[in-house]
Amino acid sequence: MNYTPKTYAYAAGYVVSVALANLTLHYFITLPVLGVFTFGTLFFAFTFTFRDRVHHLSQSKPFVYQTIAATAVVNVIAAYLTDTPWRFIIASFIAIVIAETADTEIYHAFRRRSWTTRVLTSNAVSVPVDTAIFAVIAFWGSVEGKILWQIFQNDVLWKYGIATIIAINVGKRAQREYAST
Repeated sequence: MNYTPKTYAYAAGYVVSVALANLTLHYFITLPVLGVFTFGTLFFAFTFTFRDRVHHLSQSKPFVYQTIAATAVVNVIAAYLTDTPWRFIIASFIAIVIAETADTEIYHAFRRRSWTTRVLTSNAVSVPVDTAIFAVIAFWGSVEGKILWQIFQNDVLWKYGIATIIAINVGKRAQREYAST
């Protein structure tokens, strides 16, 4: 299959945003009332949009899975080269593989639905699955249970919130483009 440069650009954006998220995940932001979340969450929220654009543009599960595999490998290498603790490397690898597989299958199952429905439905599953797997493996035993819960709830809130805003805006743009053709 021939993929456009735009497809490859979104795939590269996905790989880079996951790498940036993983390289900054050990920094924390504390918000009043909500508590703690990881700085990497700010980058990770964009990965969902990049990945969903790869789904949309490639129309190919194999290409999406190749992008996910490349992301997992690049992140393991980047984490290793930056002396990232192994628990973060393992957590990231497992979370990417499981959550992204779930997302891909759900996204493609809803292929006949609108862009926004596909994205919001697949993210409704993949965001909490990714966050739960990563947070438990990466932080279990190194932070209090209360902090672990704050990381989970705030990461899900921020990831899904940012991804939702982007998905709705991209969906509106896509509808305008479709209507003008």
